[in-house]
Amino acid sequence: MANLGNLTHYLTLKTKKTRLFYMALTAVLCSVFYLIGIWQHGGLTAGATSSTVLITTLPCNPTKNITFATSPTNNSNTTLDFTAHHKAEELVPVEPSARVKHFPACDSKFSEYTPCQDTERSLKFAREMLVYRERHCPEKHELLKCRIPAPYGYRTPFRWPESRDVVWFANVPHKHLTVEKAGQNWVKFQGDRFSFPGGGTMFPRGADAYIDDIGKLINLKDGSVRTAIDTGCGVASWGAYLLSRNILPISFAPKDTHEAQVQFALERGVPALIGILASNRLPYPSRAFDMAHCSRCLIPWGKNDGLYLTEIDRILRPGGYWILSGPPVNWKNHWKGWNRTREDLNEEQNGIERVAKSLCWKKLVQRNDLAIWQKPTNHMHCKLQRKIFKKPPFCQAQEADKAWYTKMEACLTPLPEVSDIKEIAGGSLANWPQRLTAVPPRIRSGSVQGVTAEIFEKDTELWKKRVSHYKALDSQLAEPGRYRNILDMNANLGGFAAALINYPLWVMNVVPAEAEVDTLGVIYERGLIGTYQNWCEAMSTYPRTYDFIHADSLFTLYKNRCDMEDILLEMDRILRPQGSVIIRDDVDVLVDVKSIVDGLQWDSRMTDHEGGPHVREKLLIATKQYWTTPAPNQDQEVSKTAS
Repeated sequence: MANLGNLTHYLTLKTKKTRLFYMALTAVLCSVFYLIGIWQHGGLTAGATSSTVLITTLPCNPTKNITFATSPTNNSNTTLDFTAHHKAEELVPVEPSARVKHFPACDSKFSEYTPCQDTERSLKFAREMLVYRERHCPEKHELLKCRIPAPYGYRTPFRWPESRDVVWFANVPHKHLTVEKAGQNWVKFQGDRFSFPGGGTMFPRGADAYIDDIGKLINLKDGSVRTAIDTGCGVASWGAYLLSRNILPISFAPKDTHEAQVQFALERGVPALIGILASNRLPYPSRAFDMAHCSRCLIPWGKNDGLYLTEIDRILRPGGYWILSGPPVNWKNHWKGWNRTREDLNEEQNGIERVAKSLCWKKLVQRNDLAIWQKPTNHMHCKLQRKIFKKPPFCQAQEADKAWYTKMEACLTPLPEVSDIKEIAGGSLANWPQRLTAVPPRIRSGSVQGVTAEIFEKDTELWKKRVSHYKALDSQLAEPGRYRNILDMNANLGGFAAALINYPLWVMNVVPAEAEVDTLGVIYERGLIGTYQNWCEAMSTYPRTYDFIHADSLFTLYKNRCDMEDILLEMDRILRPQGSVIIRDDVDVLVDVKSIVDGLQWDSRMTDHEGGPHVREKLLIATKQYWTTPAPNQDQEVSKTAS
């Protein structure tokens, strides 16, 4: 046993000595190679000094270049450069040869082409309830792959507010309304331009005086009325004159026998869309407008179980107003001039009154040719009245804000629940202009998924910084009056529009139907306007509607949904000649976008995100070139005479 113990002790001791030997050998070899390395670079002293200098003087600021000497006898410096050497502008070749696809000009007959309101296509659909005048978009194989031309002689529109009263004839070459409405002061033709005296069928003294009359009946001055909708708007004079009172309207009318009425509105610089009350809901969220208006709009409000007035109720805010002038209001004094019988007009009046009562509206006043009703601020009393008015019932299934190709139903959209009869359903709104930056009720109540008051406030500040950066990139955006009609194709919370509020312009805020979160109700609660839209389809507007288009992460949203080139062709259709575009998206997406934009013959460049070159998101800045259809009796493809 003793011998075994001695043997174990001997082996352990030997193993330890072996380990110490190898460790010592390793240390000696490392020291030797280190000294040889120092000797090769100038000797021991120089190497130590260089290392010391490097350690003691190396700054921690990566934005500065760092220089240190490698040898006291060698004055060559080594520079550590942390600046980016590959910028967004260098990502894509800009030579014409780099263009992937060239898009030719369309035939001049398409200069006013509205794909989803095409007259020939509409004839395939039912006349019942005017379904044929709703949106009916072309199939994929029917899409045009060419650029819509401006009419020959097209000129840059007058700047606001002059544009309210004057439009170039060459831009909207239609005299039909000057004849049909000659006695109503809608529009007059003078030389090379149209003038708009501000008249209308029911306001021969002008829209301004007409609005003054409304202002004597309800308060239009305290900021409680900010958003308005004009149904069957004509040339939108009512909306045009509301703008000077800090009331922001949307005007809509169908594309019908009153040729180009919405086009006139847009050329005047007034927010407008092609639209109609037929079988689908209007493309706006519930509780959107403070005021709705109909001046001889020829909508059968009392027919179809009050379906159309029920839709107005859906989009009116709690406590909002509905204003009606024209037949059948004051029919006892006008029935002869309207070429209708007293019995017919009386029946129409009674029908409207019945529907309004069934919606729990209160008739505030009827004075001369004006009648005004008010929607209740909540539905506490209305639910009790269902025992008397069985129709319309409260809607059960449909979401109140769902309004893209959503069929109207003869049911009353319920307001959010309240606990007190004096409480405003959905929450009270601040008056304008405080409404713009106050946290919207939809966010305060937590009904917008993933959006808190803090997120809303940060988003508002973020877009102030972004718009400031945009102005540095596009000097025309910083020039008051250069742009009037602006489109935000993916508006989110409306921060882009809010940041431009002090400029003489308006923004159509679009919330895509495919957006993960529906924020259009928030946008309206800020006192802004907008619409729903699927960008795989054309917008309900005329060519050359917008002076400036903004698209934030739009192409990422629509990736694998539809072709990028079809979206860009639609942008080209609705953008004015010499109009501008800012697209922000992932760098890989923008590289593809730019190749198509070059094929559209836009002048474009890519630039870095406001956060610097290391951010993947980039910006594409583009301007549409000026070009028109050829002059009459000429064979050239397009006219490129500058405006």
